[in-house]
Amino acid sequence: MAVKIQTLSLTDRIGARTVAGLMALVIGSILVFGVGLANSQTLHDAAHDTRHSYGFPCH
Repeated sequence: MAVKIQTLSLTDRIGARTVAGLMALVIGSILVFGVGLANSQTLHDAAHDTRHSYGFPCH
C-alpha cells in the first residue's frame, strides 16, 4: 500500500494569498465605493460616512 504525500510549494501558497488579497480588495472596494452609489438613502449615508472616516473626499 503506497502512501501519497501532498505538499504545497511556495508558489502555490503565494498564489493563494494573492487571490485572497485581490478578492478582499474587490469586496472592500464594492462596499466603500459601490454602496455609495446605491439608491437606498440608508446605504448611501453609511457609505458616505465610511468614506469620510477613511479621509476620502466625496464632494
